Amino acid sequence: MWPGISDDLQLVNDAKKTAIIDRELAKWNIDIAALQETRLAESGSLKEKEYTFFWQGLGPDEHCIHGVGILSSVQPPLQGTERIISLLHNTSCSSTHVFSAHAPTLSSSAEVKDVFYEELEVKIRGILGNENLILLGDLNARVGAHHRSSPNCMGHFGVGKLNENGQQLLKHCSFNTSVSPTPSLPPSHTIECPGDTPDLSTGTSWTLSSHGNPY
Repeated sequence: MWPGISDDLQLVNDAKKTAIIDRELAKWNIDIAALQETRLAESGSLKEKEYTFFWQGLGPDEHCIHGVGILSSVQPPLQGTERIISLLHNTSCSSTHVFSAHAPTLSSSAEVKDVFYEELEVKIRGILGNENLILLGDLNARVGAHHRSSPNCMGHFGVGKLNENGQQLLKHCSFNTSVSPTPSLPPSHTIECPGDTPDLSTGTSWTLSSHGNPY
């Protein structure tokens, strides 16, 4: 950690957290990162040394829950909601849409979950056929470890058992056959940040790619 900053991120001042994340991402040479549960109101941006932090949350008069963000050294994101925010990255070869998403938890109502997936569906349908999609975030779902049960829409690094949210995620990916979910990193390649204790049994951190396996 750094002098004067606690090892427990829960005790770190919010103004310093983005600086910590900025240093960690620069250390790993990461261009774009997705954040969830930012709990910041409305939308805004904050420039750190290497990255600009963009966020989207609920209104100023609403309880600051949920919220998503993107840290980018590339370009600003498009508009979004407290559940989904995106940016478009153009290269000489193709265009890639990067989404940062935070899905409702297992205890949320069916209506709240449906609204999230309907919003996600609208955004995906707006992507042209020759463009790429990468969906990053916390989808609060377990799709289990049985890759062969859904080989066309499931990656190889699933853990644990399938739950209700996982079924809904797989249903969504089956409907959008070009999108495949896979946990963001195999267990042996997880990156542990200061103050973070990853629970590999939950399997809720995801990379969804329009080309299936992102490796």
